[in-house]
Amino acid sequence: MKKKKNLLITLFLVLAAPSFAAKVDTLLIKSPSMSKEVKVVVVTPDAAMGKKAVACPTIYLLHGYGGNAKTWIGIKPNLPQIADEKGIIFVCPDGKNSWYWDSPLNPSYRYETFVSSELVQYIDKNYKTIADRKGRAITGLSMGGHGAMWNAIRHKDTFGAAGSTSGGMDIRPFPKNWEMSKQLGEYDSNKEVWDNHTVITQIDSLNNDDLAIIIDCGESDFFLNVNKDLHNRLLEKKINHDFITRPGAHNGTYWGNSIDYQILFFGKYFKK
Repeated sequence: MKKKKNLLITLFLVLAAPSFAAKVDTLLIKSPSMSKEVKVVVVTPDAAMGKKAVACPTIYLLHGYGGNAKTWIGIKPNLPQIADEKGIIFVCPDGKNSWYWDSPLNPSYRYETFVSSELVQYIDKNYKTIADRKGRAITGLSMGGHGAMWNAIRHKDTFGAAGSTSGGMDIRPFPKNWEMSKQLGEYDSNKEVWDNHTVITQIDSLNNDDLAIIIDCGESDFFLNVNKDLHNRLLEKKINHDFITRPGAHNGTYWGNSIDYQILFFGKYFKK
């Protein structure tokens, strides 16, 4: 009798335990604009697979300088669980050290075109997505935070929501850093190009509620001031947005915590 009781308890625990069936794909996706393949990690929830699949919203996650397509799954190993719990597809492209621009100097670095056009088209064609800006958000860390805001502002017809965590919202105070000069030229002789390729100068093309926006940065982060500057610029323009600072530095611990709040923010946007 005791063995039977223990078996029933074990069976109950197995059935009651959450079953996460999210799929993690590592793909090579052709970029016609760059004539090369780009590595992309896609996390697909169980809800978007199989005969009973339903269309799910998509969050594009951009990595920082020195990162790659696997950066976010490394920072957030439970991303498949979150995908299943929230019914969200996560797409993580390898952006090299591109800052997610179409470089005016380097034709092999057209990552704005790739992220905002070629990649979105591929994902919508091959996955059960909500193929509309209302079902797409984009965010990222550091360089990827810049890239997410840059792409969202310039492609409001593609993305309905945008975020940044520890993002380089104004690149101009850092002219010698992170290989940006390889894509834009040296700052001193190309100031206009730099002015035109930084997020904070793109705000003039935004109207209130064009995008659902969330920005956060750690209080010990070297990008804190440029994030505060962006926040103040958005306030001046009367553009609604969430702006958060909390204790933390420019590291994985901060980003792993931050992304939870951003996913909640995007989830609320998707349900509108």
